[in-house]
This record gives sequence, structure tokens and C-alpha cells, in this order.
Amino acid sequence: MKKIKSVMALLLSVSIFSLVGCSSETAEGNDKILLAEVAHSVFYAPQYVAIEKGFFEEEGIEIELVGAQGADKTMASLLSKEVQIGFMGPEASIYIHNQGSADYAISFAQLTKRDGSFLVGRYPEPNFEISDLAGKEIIGGRPGGVPLMSLEYVIKQSGIEVGEDVGNGQANVRSDVQFSVMAGAFLGGEGDYVSLFEPTPTTMENDGTGYIVASLGEQSGELPYTAYCALDSYIEENPDIIQRFTNAIYKGQQFVKDAEAAEIAEIISPQFIEIELEDLTTIVQRYKDIDAWSETPILEEESFNRLMDIMDLAGELTERADFNALVDNQFAIEAVKSNATKALLAQDVTPIFELEVME
Repeated sequence: MKKIKSVMALLLSVSIFSLVGCSSETAEGNDKILLAEVAHSVFYAPQYVAIEKGFFEEEGIEIELVGAQGADKTMASLLSKEVQIGFMGPEASIYIHNQGSADYAISFAQLTKRDGSFLVGRYPEPNFEISDLAGKEIIGGRPGGVPLMSLEYVIKQSGIEVGEDVGNGQANVRSDVQFSVMAGAFLGGEGDYVSLFEPTPTTMENDGTGYIVASLGEQSGELPYTAYCALDSYIEENPDIIQRFTNAIYKGQQFVKDAEAAEIAEIISPQFIEIELEDLTTIVQRYKDIDAWSETPILEEESFNRLMDIMDLAGELTERADFNALVDNQFAIEAVKSNATKALLAQDVTPIFELEVME
């Protein structure tokens, strides 16, 4: 594989898919699902494992990925019914629900449980502390997005005030740079630090143009960072599809839980042909090291409430949403129970227990 020589080349290699089409049945009899993803990132490895290992096909589903590039755009494609399932942060569902939408998005399966972004500086800083951001300018992300809110939360938790007065020790977290050009802005000389998702940080380290100084997910703790959601009406009309989709995601989660980084990287490499396998393995290992991926699709209420705490601290929450109105765990619970039952039956053991999960 050809190694990326610059971050700009990497950025230009990202495919932008058009948001068209509708759910249909394929020639093989599988249900075709258009899945809008907030970004195409190694951070979502369990999803790509499920695709490449054929877990969706086993469930009678054909997946077509749609690159929406941002939670707001992902939600827009879902609300317009151009896609059937959206993959993004649950905060997008909270915003829509609080706006009074009659047909709002419901999260039914969680994939990641931490912020997947890394703080990148201009120089190696092996002894970096979040408090070192005092008096610095950080390119943070889109207003209202979890990457920005999570970054500000981490900074505030360290005792640093977020504001524009860097001369008095405040951390200036900029939200005026679009997600897709944050790396380019940093390379152009803007900011002292930038918050980025892989594989861009690894590419920058290889080029000597930037260095990872901290994992924001490791600093901020667990929260439902990304989950799958569908409109309430779609879930009501297609519960079987949602169940089979969730089953496939759970299989992907279980695989990455047990597999080594090198094996995972090899499997998902067709999804990231622009990344050298060695770098891909490094990236996967980084996410395993911070325990980024949920082991089951179940989205817990405590984690959901913590997300709202972060939104509230950022001044982006008009009112707290009802967990039971925006999260439907029945499909995730069934996926876990079904898999456990199959495992027992494969061992010729009669399942006589009830799986204890948060309802």
C-alpha cells in the first residue's frame, strides 16, 4: 500500500457520498440499508469489522455507507429520510427532541464509549498535562458538537477557565473552524493545539508536523460518544431490521474485544486503503489502550446523563431529555441475550438464566 505523505493528501482522499436512495431488498434477498456515518474513521472499527467479516450479511442486511461529515449533516439526512439509520453522537437526538419534532431520532445501539479524538501539539511533550493549555489557543471543533464540548469539559475539570483572554491564563478554544479543515488550519499556523481524530494525528506524527500529547477520551471518561439511531416511525415499522442490524454490530464489538490490534487492522484495511497497515495497527492499538469501544450495544442511563451534564456545562442544553424517550435498549438487550444463548447451545448447555442488563 502507498503511504500517505501529507495530511492534505489524506484529507483529499476522504470520499463524500451523495445522500440518495431508500431502503430496498437486494437481488440476493437482503435488506439494503443506507447508513449515514458522522465520519469515516478507524475509531469506528467494530462497525467495519462487522462489514468486512460479513456479520451484516449473516443477518440478511446489505450496508451502503453514506459519508455525512458531521453530526448535524447526519441528522439532517436521517430526518429527510434519505437514509434509514444514522451513526452519530446522541446529543444530536437530544437537540431534535428539544426542538419539539414529532418524529424524532431514537438511539438503539451504542458503539463507542469515549471521545475518540486526540490533542495534537506542534512539538513532542512527553510530560504534557491538561493544565499546560492555560494561555494557549486550541482549535476545538463545531459549536454544539461533543468533540468541542468534551474538550472544554476536560479543560474546565483541570481548573483552567475557557475564554479568549489567553494573556491571563485562559484557554481559548476556537469553534470557528469547520471540522473538515481543522488539520489544515493547524498546519497553516493557526492555534497552539488542535483536537483531531485518527488517522490524521498519526499521519502528522509521521510527517513531523504534529504530535499527539493527550487522548481526550482517556481524560473525559466514559460517555455514549457515538450510537446508531433511527426515526421513531422507522423503528416502529421495521423492528426486525433494527434487531438484525444490532445483532451484527454486537458481533463486531465482541470480535474487537478479543482480537489483537494487528488482526483488526488487517480486517478493516479495505476500508482504509490510504493508510499503511503498520500505521493502521498503531491506530487500532491506541483505541484499544483507552478502552474506546463498548463491549455491548446497550446504552446506559448513567452514561447518557453524563453526556447531558457535559452539554449543560457547555451551555448547549436547553432542557434535559428523558432517557426512556430517546433511547430504546430492547434490541441491544435481545442481541446480547441471543448471542449468549447461541454460545451455550453450541456447548450443549441449556440456557437456564436471565441475562442481567440495565433495562
